[in-house]
Amino acid sequence: MKITGWRTLKTVHRWGRPIGDVNGTVESGVTEVPLLILETDEGVSGVGLGGHADIARIFPAIEGEDPRAVTALYDRMQSWVFKSGHAGSVFGAIGVVDMALWDLKAKLANQPLWRLLGARQPFVPGYASGLDFPLSLEELVNLHRRFAERGFSAFKLKGGLDVEQDIERLRAVREVYLRNSPSPAMMIDVNESMSAKQAVRYVRRIEETLDLTWIEEPVRRWDAAGHALIRQQTNCAVATGENLTGIEQFQPLLREHAVDVLQAGMCWGISHFLRVANLAHAFSLPVSPVGYNANPVAHAAAAVPNHMSCEIQDLSFPLGLHVDQRIENGGIMLGNTPGLGITFDETTLAQQLNEGSWTLPQGPHVRPERAGLRLSLRAAQNNE
Repeated sequence: MKITGWRTLKTVHRWGRPIGDVNGTVESGVTEVPLLILETDEGVSGVGLGGHADIARIFPAIEGEDPRAVTALYDRMQSWVFKSGHAGSVFGAIGVVDMALWDLKAKLANQPLWRLLGARQPFVPGYASGLDFPLSLEELVNLHRRFAERGFSAFKLKGGLDVEQDIERLRAVREVYLRNSPSPAMMIDVNESMSAKQAVRYVRRIEETLDLTWIEEPVRRWDAAGHALIRQQTNCAVATGENLTGIEQFQPLLREHAVDVLQAGMCWGISHFLRVANLAHAFSLPVSPVGYNANPVAHAAAAVPNHMSCEIQDLSFPLGLHVDQRIENGGIMLGNTPGLGITFDETTLAQQLNEGSWTLPQGPHVRPERAGLRLSLRAAQNNE
């Protein structure tokens, strides 16, 4: 069996609400979802989800190769771009190809990927997360009521602009989840928007009244010393890692004892997550995959011993995709369809307009000019 070619398709995900974080929002609530179809000479194809604009750069590394050699091909793709660098959009393309290769390998074995990877059960525990920064308090509560109806007892909000407002939102959403747990787990994600000392002040203020499970990406992704300071001076856990492209980038965080939960972006693929999970396990740390359309890395999460919880960002899937999984009982119940369990109607995909707000290379997120200075903004305004 040989890899012979690739095709690119795309669809959109309609969130039914504005989405975003402290760095930017997508008011339309419509985002593009690229699909990579990896083809073979035996007519079996693999599916990968996520941006792969640099596919032409790395495809020569796998062309003519047997797709079942997934681990070796993952390393071969990285070696192929060794001189020019494997981070950024190149790493994204490698991750999507890797996803398609694992999909192929499991299809050829006639097994769902979770079983091929050695998982005992198909259920993956998760937490609710709605990319909810632009929502009003009422809209936020209504959104999380829908998650609570699916049995969730843990949630994460976007925040970082106004600590008093974030406390109000955390309290309101916590009330929603009391139906499922007397002590819902609460996380807050500020998307690298603070300085270390600002983050310490921010967390301490929240912890005066609430039991925060973790703060996510409090400072820039490479700031190991900053993460360590926050971890040392607050009670909650520190979670980060979704934007790191390669396990070597986690080493400074581990050396500085700067992180409690290692995260990996789903769009970086299956192999990356497995390697991050192994690295975390060696340091007795849990791992948590960050959400993406159709939750593909949930298959790998089901198979690692130190998986903590999988971020689930929405209760529906992109248009034209059929995903063999159910979101219920506070997590993901993976199905038995071979591979990732993702099939699609190409006619429906062809009818989708190029209307996603994440289609531009720069994306909707622009780091604010006043990053790290906004915690007391409302208090300052109130004192004027």
